[in-house]
Amino acid sequence: MFVHLNTCSYIYLVNRTNHDMHLRSAYLIMTLSMLAFYMPASAQKTDKKALALGILQDHRLDTVQRRALALLTSFNAGTSYGEVWIRDFNTFIKGSLKVRTKEEVRSMLLLFLKMQGEDGNIVDGVIDSKKAGVGYAYRYSPLAPEWAAHKNTVETDQESSLIQAIRKYIDVTGDRSILEEEIGGKRVFNRLEAALEYILKDRWAEQYGLVKGATTVDWGDVQPETGWGVAINDKTKWSVDIYDNAMYVIAIRDFLFIKPATYKTSRNWAATAATIKTNVRKHLWMTDAQKYIPHLYLDGSPFPVSFNEKEILYTGGSACAIMAGFNTPKEIITINKQMVAAAAKEKHATIGITVYPPYPAELYPNMHPYVYQNGGDWTWFGGRMIQTLAEHGLVKEAVAELDPIIERVLAKKGFYEWYDVRTGEPKGSGDFRGEAGVLFDVIVTLREWAAKTTK
Repeated sequence: MFVHLNTCSYIYLVNRTNHDMHLRSAYLIMTLSMLAFYMPASAQKTDKKALALGILQDHRLDTVQRRALALLTSFNAGTSYGEVWIRDFNTFIKGSLKVRTKEEVRSMLLLFLKMQGEDGNIVDGVIDSKKAGVGYAYRYSPLAPEWAAHKNTVETDQESSLIQAIRKYIDVTGDRSILEEEIGGKRVFNRLEAALEYILKDRWAEQYGLVKGATTVDWGDVQPETGWGVAINDKTKWSVDIYDNAMYVIAIRDFLFIKPATYKTSRNWAATAATIKTNVRKHLWMTDAQKYIPHLYLDGSPFPVSFNEKEILYTGGSACAIMAGFNTPKEIITINKQMVAAAAKEKHATIGITVYPPYPAELYPNMHPYVYQNGGDWTWFGGRMIQTLAEHGLVKEAVAELDPIIERVLAKKGFYEWYDVRTGEPKGSGDFRGEAGVLFDVIVTLREWAAKTTK
């Protein structure tokens, strides 16, 4: 069989003739895969260049990047949030460095270390002390008296997020002097290592040799039971999941990358990361199903034994696992197919859908199905999956899966926290900088690949 079809022309044709973004994305993936299978090597090379030209000539990407940078002039998460959250800031810091000065970004990163606990823990969010509201248990520091901070204690990603953000800051600016700055008599680099040590002391499941946290939906920050779900309480069920462990290993990798050559670490962190990877593969990866177990429970499950939680696909944690290097190339392809298949079951879903199927309302009363992290669609994580696909050479898949997300941003005229997969309507905070940041990074990655490919 000989296929004579220009890929860019086909992409254009699909975009013009099929207005259902869901079908367009799925059909495009299928067709591009067929082209790659049937084409000889020389034709595949031509197809690769055509794909690269399509990326470079897609003016929609220019529009999205321009709008993203216009939004990234502030550090707070979005219109509904007065706080600067470290888990969000970590995902839009590269874009911030395009529109804010190096000094401004550096100062915000250091603020989180000024609020660091004596045990090494890192806070979740910081806010002007005059704007601090009710609900959170605020923390104050003489190192930054005008700020208030709080920690979502069900999460185990704040420490990892800060280390990753500082690595990105150094990558973009080349400013390694940040590591030598002293805060409260301690060097920044020592404080970062203290943050890593905190996880091993306070959030470690010894029986599995893995990081633990409270039970939440995938990467989420809300416990199942009703009430104030962001704080450890008497209903908390401790568990091990893939997201926390992947984020921690990425942080260790980044810590070692930025480590000054003369600095002696408190332990062999490379060995720690390797052990976690081994234990992830042993305890969390289901070889037969080719997916990750949602949770390993340490003190009982919050769900009845009749509920088979293993049927649920955790997309965000899986994306981070790939970023952490936990999966083989073949497994990455399989995981991506599972995400595409899950998205295909809901009319307005993309691979940003958090989990599928969602938890039933009676089992997760704090967050009903298709609401927020329980089956909402988050570009914030879908974008990370797309970026890691591109970085692993799956560029055609990345382009196809990005397409409905770009179309949605343009159609909704903005960046939103999450989307309802049943109606397609935006939900949560407007001007959500997490979405803007990951899309900015995705487009940079794709265009760097395209520029190299067309040389």
